[in-house]
Amino acid sequence: MSHPTILPLAVEALSFEAGGRRLLDRVSLTLPAGGITAVMGHNGSGKSLLMRLLAGLLAPSAGGCHWHQPPEPRQRVLVPQTAVLLRRSVAANLHHALAAAGHGWQQRRVIAAATLARFGLEGLADQPARVLSGGEKQRVAIARAAALNPCVLLLDEPTAHLDPGATKQIEAMLIALAEAGTTLLLVTHDAGQARRLAQRMILLHRGRVIEDGPTASVLSNPNSREGAAFLAGDLLW
Repeated sequence: MSHPTILPLAVEALSFEAGGRRLLDRVSLTLPAGGITAVMGHNGSGKSLLMRLLAGLLAPSAGGCHWHQPPEPRQRVLVPQTAVLLRRSVAANLHHALAAAGHGWQQRRVIAAATLARFGLEGLADQPARVLSGGEKQRVAIARAAALNPCVLLLDEPTAHLDPGATKQIEAMLIALAEAGTTLLLVTHDAGQARRLAQRMILLHRGRVIEDGPTASVLSNPNSREGAAFLAGDLLW
């Protein structure tokens, strides 16, 4: 699966302020093409905010996100923690996203059917999306994003509150997407999930990057006191 070249992404001194507080503080990082990067940190550390800024849903207070080429909306797609699905069938949810991306009816029909089959969701195609289980809803949300063939897929805790079976199914989807060439940035609270999926890990604390490196190295030998404390299960504030 080929993707337009909008990567690498260079994030330079990215900051965001609200209510007189700096919630993201001069974050700098690069995101090359390929692989899965996990973003971890306590609640309030800036993880979800970073994802919304990278998705272009918020404007930074300072700094910026510099893509190799300006991305079209469908080239960087955010899947939020709670799946937001339309009050229509599973297949129609995919059709709606594809129509918004400019695909004609015949293209929508082919892409939607192929995407549902790819992820084992064809049996749910005619089911109302709103009555699915939590795991099924999240799988549909990820499939809907994947149907757009994004270059970068941003996922905000895609397996939060799901049972191990649903988590395993979603992790298999993410691995398949990465193997097909999509670059994934994944927010997670689960160090085990980061170890299973991600080649790289970023740790945030108080809106700042405190660790950034290969997942195994960050987990086994963090460079910062805060990173070591977080990975040891200590509460940071």
